[in-house]
Amino acid sequence: MSPLILIIGNKNYSSWSMRPWLVLKQVEADFSEIRIPLNLPETRNQILRYSPTGRVPVLQQGTLKIWDSLAICEYVAEQFSESLLWPQDSETRAIARAVSAEMHSGFQQLRQHLPMNCRDQFSKPSFSLEVQNDIDRILALWQTCRRQYGTGGNFLFGHFTIADAMFAPVASRFVTYNVPLDPLSQAYIETIWALPTMKQWLAEAEAEAEHIETFQP
Repeated sequence: MSPLILIIGNKNYSSWSMRPWLVLKQVEADFSEIRIPLNLPETRNQILRYSPTGRVPVLQQGTLKIWDSLAICEYVAEQFSESLLWPQDSETRAIARAVSAEMHSGFQQLRQHLPMNCRDQFSKPSFSLEVQNDIDRILALWQTCRRQYGTGGNFLFGHFTIADAMFAPVASRFVTYNVPLDPLSQAYIETIWALPTMKQWLAEAEAEAEHIETFQP
C-alpha cells in the first residue's frame, strides 16, 4: 500500500489541519506530513501541487488525493475500522456524524472573530451576540453528548471519535480566548488537552516561527 502523506498548514493557526492530523495520530497511522506555511505569496501555488482547491489539509496516498478534513477522517475510519472512530451503535453513530457535520459547516462567527491561535491567550471582556450564540450552541452540544452518549469515557461519545477531533480546535479557541465554561465543558476540554497527540500538536505549534497578523483577534 502506498504511504500516507498529510499536507497541512501552520500548526498554530490551521484548525482544519489539526482535525485529520489528530485522527491519524490517534489510530497510530504511519504517515508523513508536509507543512506549508499559510498567508505567504507562494502558499497557494505550493498547496496546489497537492490539492485541487489550493487549501489544506489534503491526504495523499499514491494517486489518491482527499482534500477535505471530514472526508479525510471518514477515509481513515474506514481504513482503521478496528479503532472505532465512530460509535458502534447506529443511532449514536448518526448523532456523532450530525454533530461533526454541524461543526464542519457551521459556527462562522466563531471562526471569523476567534481565529485559532494555540500559542497565545487573550482576555476578552465580552463577545458579540453572534459569537456568543455560537459558543452557547457548542456548549449545549457538548453537554448533550456527554450526558446522553458519553457514559463510557470522558469524550463526547465515551471513547475518542471523529467528533472529538472536529471539536479539538474549538477547545483550543476556548482556552485562547478564556471563554467562560460550565464544569462539564471544562472537564471535556481538559480531556482533550490531556491527549498525548494534542500535547504534541501544541508543542510543535509553540515551536513554529511564523507570526500571522490576521490570526490575531
